Amino acid sequence: MDFRKYFVKSELIPAIIQDDDTNAILMLAYMNEESMRLTFETGRTWFFSRSRGKLWNKGESSGHFQQVVSICSDCDDDTLLIRVKQTGPACHTGSYSCFFNKILGE
Repeated sequence: MDFRKYFVKSELIPAIIQDDDTNAILMLAYMNEESMRLTFETGRTWFFSRSRGKLWNKGESSGHFQQVVSICSDCDDDTLLIRVKQTGPACHTGSYSCFFNKILGE
């Protein structure tokens, strides 16, 4: 598969990770062409760390892997929605989701 069309606007594309069982949004990370290719090849999520400047496989150090169920792009092909089977917590803090700091609403 040719992934270039997803990287026309930028070398990185945001990837929203959603739990396939609960529909909860687990995290947001960024992909480059190589991490997207590795995700397709392995069936597990790979990302590009902006702070470390390198690829990382979600779960490689924690054991909390994400098995890919489906990948969709948005209408502009500049954001991905990746549905996964999550093993353990998704957040590096140990939280189920990275989105637990409520700033508005109940």
